[in-house]
Amino acid sequence: MSLIYKKLGEIYTQYILIVVMSFIGISAAVYAAEPVQTLSLEEAVYLSQTNDPWLVSNQFQQDAINSESIAAGTLPDPKISVGLANLSINTFDFGQEAMTQLKIGVTQMFPRGDSLSLRQQQLELTAEQYPFLRQDRRAKLSVTTAQIWFDIYKTQESIALIERNRNLFEQLSDVAKAGYSSALGKSNQQDIIRAQLEVTRLEDKLTVLAQEENMLKQKLSEWVGKAFVGEYRREYEQDYELSFSTFTVPNTLPQIKLINSNLYLDEEKSPNYQQSLYEAFSDHPLLLALEQRIESSRKGVELTKQLYKPEWGLNAGYSYRGDDPMGNSRDDLLSIGVSFDLPIFTSSKQDKQVQAAISQSESIKTEKWLLLRNMMASYGTAKAQFLKLEQRQKLYNDFLLPQMQDQADASLTAYTNDKGDFAEVVRSLIAQLNTQLDALAINVDLQKLKVQLNYFFTPNVGPVSISHKSYVDGEVK
Repeated sequence: MSLIYKKLGEIYTQYILIVVMSFIGISAAVYAAEPVQTLSLEEAVYLSQTNDPWLVSNQFQQDAINSESIAAGTLPDPKISVGLANLSINTFDFGQEAMTQLKIGVTQMFPRGDSLSLRQQQLELTAEQYPFLRQDRRAKLSVTTAQIWFDIYKTQESIALIERNRNLFEQLSDVAKAGYSSALGKSNQQDIIRAQLEVTRLEDKLTVLAQEENMLKQKLSEWVGKAFVGEYRREYEQDYELSFSTFTVPNTLPQIKLINSNLYLDEEKSPNYQQSLYEAFSDHPLLLALEQRIESSRKGVELTKQLYKPEWGLNAGYSYRGDDPMGNSRDDLLSIGVSFDLPIFTSSKQDKQVQAAISQSESIKTEKWLLLRNMMASYGTAKAQFLKLEQRQKLYNDFLLPQMQDQADASLTAYTNDKGDFAEVVRSLIAQLNTQLDALAINVDLQKLKVQLNYFFTPNVGPVSISHKSYVDGEVK
């Protein structure tokens, strides 16, 4: 590109200076008028994890189940009964009949076997899955936010790249006009029209990219914006306010470090590849949450088996009797009793309930293997894309980009020496620009895939693979 500017400078130096000085003046005025906020990748991930209402809701759900588990391990409340028995309906005289009594009773039920402790343990196991679900949510927030951030970076850098080339095409247009109006007649009217057409096309590309950038920024606002945060987070004191219409991202592409990079070798080189992959996935929060569900279902089976045991009840009553008609005192009465049921017809009830609990538990176990198969397939798909993109990146860096630069320089040299065609200069510059845009897309897509691949190795404790604390010198550690 430097050779192109040099050639153009020799032909139309004065015009270039005017354009450059004008551009600098306009840019300085714009930046002085409105400061631009910069949102880094780690800041975007931090904001998404800080402002997420799902995480708050998940914590409330865990607290609710923990409270419910304490209640589930407590005996049911005793029942009090008060009644009047054997009262004569002729006279309604409390002392007329010896059987007339004022009765007060209390009944306490005792659930079957270890039902209380097992139900409490089951709920505690259910509650223990929620921290893992929150870790998985943070990891997914990292992936979603980072990929949108990288898309914004790509559109922003594409706009900057096209802006630089638009200035070049505008200069080419003026060169063509100068050549057309000069006595030498190096250019014709078709060259002028072609140069102006390419400038118009670049303007259209810039409009499309600007539209895409604005849409991506608004999309990012769903995750990093703080709208309504004060409604569900009482301790929220964050003063950071991001303007989604004016913010920008740094112009340096972060380089994400791959986790478990040894697993990116060819499967043929590792005879135990699937086993290694399973072991690497075994600490994933989503799998650990599912393990808690499996353990909870096992407790459910034990709880259902308590149906074979009787449910006991203890009751006690006090009966007050009035004096007889002669004024003699009557003894009060005390009643104590025990009640229990007999689960003897089990074939149609208890046996079926236990069988249903076992089947439910086994169905949850199959969800684990289904999830693992899905994770392996998704990981394999992303890995295949990543490896091919690495090959393309090497091809672009080692061959295509240098070759396109040489072609553009050669075509411009031939044109300035009256040995080339103006249309060929335009075609070579367009091809070079498209190649640069493709190379930019490959570099960005590689980082997006790294983020996606690291999700599969999210640790079960601490921050996820991308967090606001995990960046050191532009790399995720």
